[in-house]
Amino acid sequence: MSLGTLVLAVLILSAAAFVAGRRLALARAGGDPRRLHSLPGHYGQHAALLTAVPALALLVLWLAVQPLVVEQRVASLLPATDDATTASLAMAEVRRISVGLDRLAVAEDLSDRDLAALTPEGLAPRLRAVGAAVADVTPETLNAARTHRALQASFGLWMSVLVLGASLGGLAAALLRTTPDFRARNVSERFIMWLLIAASLVAVATTVGIVLSLVFETMHFFRLYPAQDFFFSLTWNPQFRGGSDLSIWPLLWGTIYISIIALVVAVPIGLLTAIYLSEYAGPRTRGWAKPAIEILAGIPTIVYGLFALITVGPALRDWFAQPLGLGSSSSSVMTAGLVMGIMLIPFISSLSDDIINAVPQSLRDGSYGLGATQSETVKQVILPAALPGIVGAILLGASRAIGETMIVVLGAGAAAKLSMNPFEAMTTVTVKIVSQLTGDTEFASPETLVAFALGLTLFVITLVLNVLALYIVRKYREQYE
Repeated sequence: MSLGTLVLAVLILSAAAFVAGRRLALARAGGDPRRLHSLPGHYGQHAALLTAVPALALLVLWLAVQPLVVEQRVASLLPATDDATTASLAMAEVRRISVGLDRLAVAEDLSDRDLAALTPEGLAPRLRAVGAAVADVTPETLNAARTHRALQASFGLWMSVLVLGASLGGLAAALLRTTPDFRARNVSERFIMWLLIAASLVAVATTVGIVLSLVFETMHFFRLYPAQDFFFSLTWNPQFRGGSDLSIWPLLWGTIYISIIALVVAVPIGLLTAIYLSEYAGPRTRGWAKPAIEILAGIPTIVYGLFALITVGPALRDWFAQPLGLGSSSSSVMTAGLVMGIMLIPFISSLSDDIINAVPQSLRDGSYGLGATQSETVKQVILPAALPGIVGAILLGASRAIGETMIVVLGAGAAAKLSMNPFEAMTTVTVKIVSQLTGDTEFASPETLVAFALGLTLFVITLVLNVLALYIVRKYREQYE
């Protein structure tokens, strides 16, 4: 049974459990809902939850453990090696051959006996013909792939049996507990509360997982490359044959430089746009202006990158860089910063507009009552009251600017350097993270693992910005509340 079919079967059983639990509760109460402790729907809800949740939890646990058990058994059939990278590549090849055998069985209508009779000779082209990206098939990998396929099928059968059994067991237990005196409402609401708590912990667990993965791989990187060279050198020159210079400062400087230009463009325009739309524009003007501005947020970043490469970059080169003798390249910090600032305008303006509109009208009326003009009210009352939210909007724009990749690739180039000239090509941390993790490179090399150190450094910088913004927000919030 496929995974989708199994989940669908559990959900169907859960729906049937709801109906059965509700009807059974009414039947045992003699058809009078007043004799029940809870509403009939609560009994059905309890039965549905007890039918679905334990079974789905078992399914998730099984799917997490099964690959580990299968690969541990299959690994014993492969030639022993002390190199973790080689073992990982061999296991990946076994998985590809196993998938290829499944596809071959379907394409050529082969039985399990036919698959068992296959020999390694000439098998690779047949597997590639059905879409399996295998390099070569040896007797060891073919034997391991057959074992992998057999274990997958066996474990899949047991998974279906146990999950359906857990679902039916939960249904039976729920129906046995369905009596007029059973506190179904309390149990189901407590059940839902724990489900909500578990759902809320998903974000926390995801954050912890991301941080731990970055930390462990960064520790591995610093065991291969000196930390003092990473933090105190000023040269970025990765050489995958050895002798690399992997300093973060040229990348960090490019990230900060481009982000500052983007915010210099986006913050004033976005904030002034928000003030106009919320305080000065009429309903008709606001009705078409706000959606028109927010269209910018829906444009893919690759389109902004092409705009920077084809239009903005050549224009800046021809009108400013070459006449002033500052450069002759269309890829520059200024190009990426300007286009990124345009991209950030709707984020800052839309959020700031909503925040300004949330300022109580009583503050405006009090200011007007004291004789203040509209501009004085905006400057001395509305903006200070909305400042915490505006700081959050600017922080969101800064985070988006720091994490942007495609605009930088097409607009600023890929040169890692320390320069104050805004018309020179530079790059950012995120661009180098992508470039170091792509291509045919050994994952365990410092030139690849440096991407995790770059990611962790960027995470720490963003965290510091968040803490600083939170401090500013709390300071002004205490002043105006």
